Amino acid sequence: MDVEIAPTNKINVLGLDKRSMANIAWCAATYGISRLYWIDGCLLCLEVYDKSFEEEIRKKEFPISQICYVKYPKYERLYEIEKSLQIPIVNVSDMRIFQNVLKAILDNEKKEDPTTPKTSTS
Repeated sequence: MDVEIAPTNKINVLGLDKRSMANIAWCAATYGISRLYWIDGCLLCLEVYDKSFEEEIRKKEFPISQICYVKYPKYERLYEIEKSLQIPIVNVSDMRIFQNVLKAILDNEKKEDPTTPKTSTS
């Protein structure tokens, strides 16, 4: 038996928004998102279409249509949206793919924040 580990070469994030926790949770619940992801003090909600997996297999590139995120310092297994409506949160802080996604998000946030001091590259 031949086993090949073939990691994704590239992730294309088509939309990225920083939102409030309440808005992310309600949006996730109404769109049928089954879980949120927690990594290093941030909570992520990913919208991925079924066709994305076909693209990943074909081109080793994974398109994510939308990522919404919020600072969320403490990991909890469940977030209560309303009474009797909860959404699970998965701790993905030990997964490389999510580490790379978070790094890209934070790098983008620094790039877009005009108060972030610019460093010179010499």
